[in-house]
Amino acid sequence: MELREIEIFLTLAEELHFGRTAQRLHLSQARVSQTIKKHERSIGALLFHRTSRVVRLTPIGEQLRDDLRPLLQAITDSTERARTAAAGRAGVLRVGTAASNTLELRPFWDAFRAAHPAWDLRVRYQPFSNAMTAVRQGDIDVYIGWLPMTEPDLTNGPVMFTEPMVVALALDHPLARGDTVNLEDLAGFEVIDTAGAFPSEYMDLFNPYQTPRGRTITRGPVTADLEQVFSATANGEVAQPLGGHAARYYQRPDLTYRSFRQDWTISWGPIWKSDNDSTGIRNLVAVLTDLGPRQL
Repeated sequence: MELREIEIFLTLAEELHFGRTAQRLHLSQARVSQTIKKHERSIGALLFHRTSRVVRLTPIGEQLRDDLRPLLQAITDSTERARTAAAGRAGVLRVGTAASNTLELRPFWDAFRAAHPAWDLRVRYQPFSNAMTAVRQGDIDVYIGWLPMTEPDLTNGPVMFTEPMVVALALDHPLARGDTVNLEDLAGFEVIDTAGAFPSEYMDLFNPYQTPRGRTITRGPVTADLEQVFSATANGEVAQPLGGHAARYYQRPDLTYRSFRQDWTISWGPIWKSDNDSTGIRNLVAVLTDLGPRQL
């Protein structure tokens, strides 16, 4: 099995959709299908059950996925280390974040690069819906997300910044009539279904789905990224709480933002896999600790 074929199989095992797999790998759907059929002929068993609606792994496919995933990651990491050594660098630190406040985050990255110039720091957007999967699978080393994280296999770093929550609203939404919004008012409207939108680690965001007085907050549509959040909000489907920086970085003609009357804040910081004892992560944590948290 060639390296590209392994990549095709593992991507389909993750996406469980031939079209999305082809798009992600910049291949034709026919190429993806042919590769999987080739694997199945070689192994002598089906790797995927597929119908017109559903694609899912067979038990043999699951076993192959579990065996090949660390192999591909090891090859990728080895190649990256060789490139890094050839460039005279100490290593690569891959940071993912769904936070969009680039201006406020830039000083943290500049400080790391100044303190550790031999390290190649790469900061990329990481959708919140699969952020913890990316950390656990080693696609990124660190995720900048909401703290605290409660999963035992994940570690919280120092708080980088704290900000108030705001609520995004369609221009004609009833809650947009006032200058501020009472948290209790959310009980009368839907919010994004974070049970599907966010990893289970973040289920305390709405404590859960209740106002401070215990009124139920109705779950609306499930989304995978911010663009879907904004689309649902602009269409009047939800009244969506977001970190306050969204109001500065996502000014849209179809949305407005309101602050909450209550003191509702959220903290952001690094999260990584607990068994990842990388020098790059230790260096980043030291820099963030020295800088201390910022209030936005």
